[in-house]
Order: sequence, then C-alpha cells, then structure tokens
Amino acid sequence: MREVMPELLSWWKAGATVGVGTVVATWRSAPRPAGASMLVGPGGEAVGSVSGGCVEGAVYELASAVVADGAPVLQRYGVSDDDAYAVGLTCGGILDVFVEKVSRETFPELGGVAEDVEAGRPVAVATVIDHPDPGWLGRRLVVRPEGAELGDSGSLGSSRADDAVTDDARGLLAAGRTETLTYGPDGERRGEGMRVFVSSFAPRPRMLVFGAIDFAAAVAHMGHFLGYEVTVCDARPVFATASRFPSADEVVVQWPHRYLEAERDAGRVDGRTVVCVLTHDPKFDVPVLEVALRLPEVAFVGAMGSRRTHEDRLARLREAGLTEDELRRLSSPIGLDLGARTPEETAVSIAAEIVALQWGGLGDRLAHREGPIHHHTGTAGEPPQVAAGVGRGTGGGAGT
Repeated sequence: MREVMPELLSWWKAGATVGVGTVVATWRSAPRPAGASMLVGPGGEAVGSVSGGCVEGAVYELASAVVADGAPVLQRYGVSDDDAYAVGLTCGGILDVFVEKVSRETFPELGGVAEDVEAGRPVAVATVIDHPDPGWLGRRLVVRPEGAELGDSGSLGSSRADDAVTDDARGLLAAGRTETLTYGPDGERRGEGMRVFVSSFAPRPRMLVFGAIDFAAAVAHMGHFLGYEVTVCDARPVFATASRFPSADEVVVQWPHRYLEAERDAGRVDGRTVVCVLTHDPKFDVPVLEVALRLPEVAFVGAMGSRRTHEDRLARLREAGLTEDELRRLSSPIGLDLGARTPEETAVSIAAEIVALQWGGLGDRLAHREGPIHHHTGTAGEPPQVAAGVGRGTGGGAGT
C-alpha cells in the first residue's frame, strides 16, 4: 500500500471511489509480498501490482466490479497443473487478494494514516478480510503505538475484537511486520472464522554505515535503493560530507562508537537495523563493533577487511571482553562471494548477504537448485482448501 499511497490519497481527497486489491497472504513462489496493492482509479487507471503481471488483468476486472456493487471480495489465485496458463500464477505460487472499494465514506481514516506515513510515524491498519457475517467484511481499525497521539481509529464491530486486534497489531507494528491474523467471530483468540489483515506502516529500517570511504558511498546508495534510512558516520570531517554521500539520508561527523551508543540510548536502534563497518582501521572499527555486537536487537552487523584483518579484529575484540556468542553475530569479511572488485560490486555483495539473512536465502545459484525459489514464504504447509486455478478465499490462518 505504501507504494500506491500518493495516487490513492489524491483520488480520496478529490472524493473519488477507487478499487483496491491487496495481497493479504502468500504461499510458495508468489511474486509479490503481503501488502502489495493495485489500484483501479476512477477513470479506469491501473496503478501498482499484486503479482508482477500474472493476475493483474483478473484483479483489475474484479476491482472494477467491486467498485460497482460495493461488496468486498477475498479471492485466491493459484495455478493448475492441467491448465498452467489459466488465470493464475504460472510461477506456481498461491496468493490471496482482498479487493475493496476505498472512498471518503468507506475509509474516512485514510487521511490521518497518510499523514502518519509521510511523517514517519508508525501506524497499522487492520482490516477484516474473512468473517461468517458478511457485514463485517472490510471493517477497519487504525492502530498506533501505545501512548501515541490518537486520530480517528474506526472499529471492527465489537470492543472485544478491537482490543484483541489492537494488542496484536501493536506487536506486529513494533517489528515492522505485515501479517494476516486469525480469531473467533468476535475476536476470540482461540477461535476461527475471522481473519484480519494487519498492514504495518513502520518507519524505514535503518542502515548505519561507519567509515566515509568510497565503498561506503556505494553501500549507502544500495541501502537507499533497498528502502533503508541510511546514515554514514565518520570521525573525519574532511571525508564525512554530504556531497560525497548524496544517497545518504544523514552524514554524521562523530566517533562511530559514540554515535552508536547515543543512538542505542535514544532507542533509535531496533531489530531491523543493519550495521556496516567499513573502516578496516582498528582504532575506529573495534570500539564501534564492541557496541554493535552487544546490542540486544539488531538485524545485521558486518565488517569489511581481509582475512588477516578479520583475525586481528577478533583478537582485539576478545581482549575487550566480548564473548564467543557475541562474536558469532559478526559477519566478517562482509558480503557474499560474488567475485566483486569495484565498490559498486562490493555493495551488491553486502546487500545480497543482508537480504539472504533476512529471508533465509542460501546465496547459491538458483539455476543449480531444485525446489521453490523463495524461502520461508507464507505459512508452513499448504493453504486450506486450495483449488486449482482461481478460487474464493477460505478461512484459516495465513502469514506473510
């Protein structure tokens, strides 16, 4: 939804009605993740994508029909072995798409949600996508962190359901996760029948790059491309300049370990943060790695350097008192073995390692492997009652 928010908000402000199809669950090799959205504008414009082209035409027609009759639809798209080029995913994946109409009347809270997203404030939108009572479909609840200034929040239909979903959505929002949750019809935690899609709009995850060298400029550019909020930090003001790092959101002149300590103490480092130490100078990298490897939550800590530099660095970190468990968190030498030579190629190598660790990838060539190309996609096992080709969505749990 974040990708299409500007167009959606523009039509919403103009009082138009828009058809919106959103991926709410995926299995196997589905091409787009949960949260990917496609719009059908008031003039028939198509914006965004739910499958990279596989089922866009079918979703377009369904969204147009939903705008006309107003009833939300949960649709499942799969693939049939007998008719692989029917309306479905020829890649072999399965996805559920929730199609609804969005307007000022159906989603009055959208303006406030868009303001939060634009300002970088965390906010989640919980939508009922499956329920025994069709009247619940499409009901929405806007969830913000506890203690945050509250705007219009809506309701799912009962205080019990609102309370249960609010608690769970705040947990997903804190982790930056988008997911479909299952409850009983009135929000009972151990029941089934109601599925609620929680779309989390968390601030961008952070990439902290230490060392204002030429490799850092390429890594900052790659981090920006991947959607990170990128900070480059170095103690040397002659090198740490905004002109040398145009892709960085922030360039800081500070000793790296002092900056990281301050960010940790301010609560600006979380489980999505990646730390790339590129100085390969012990007076800079050892102190900052002491801090980074002791952080309670961080997604990745990597350091550049040769094998000899790595062994020397480990010895210095052990002398500083780091444990073997803490040292095992360090990815060094940083990056996957791509045979990289240039700063740009090295940045691709580093980004590839970060992505592989995030999603459980193996880093080998897909052409030399058998089986699914995506790791840990969707829920374990198969979706409930999956029919060949295209079918209506059914109850049961679903992940992303």
